[in-house]
Amino acid sequence: MALFMIERNFASTLDVSEVDVKALTDINTQSGVRWLHSFLSADKRKTYCLYEAKSGDDIREAARRAGLPADVIIELSAELRPEALLAS
Repeated sequence: MALFMIERNFASTLDVSEVDVKALTDINTQSGVRWLHSFLSADKRKTYCLYEAKSGDDIREAARRAGLPADVIIELSAELRPEALLAS
């Protein structure tokens, strides 16, 4: 599985319930993608989500089924962490 960063832009502020998360998790599982975590912008109108998936198309399909935007999907090649770089 590859890692992807997804930028989502929402028309209004995002308010996510437990029911929403459960539904999204079910759709993701059916689509073969795994949501790892997300960051929410200060105005609550944009998210940056880290996912595992076989392809960006799988993420687009899961987003379409969930009725969510997937404005930018970027496949990631590596992770950089300052503490790991400073230790080497």
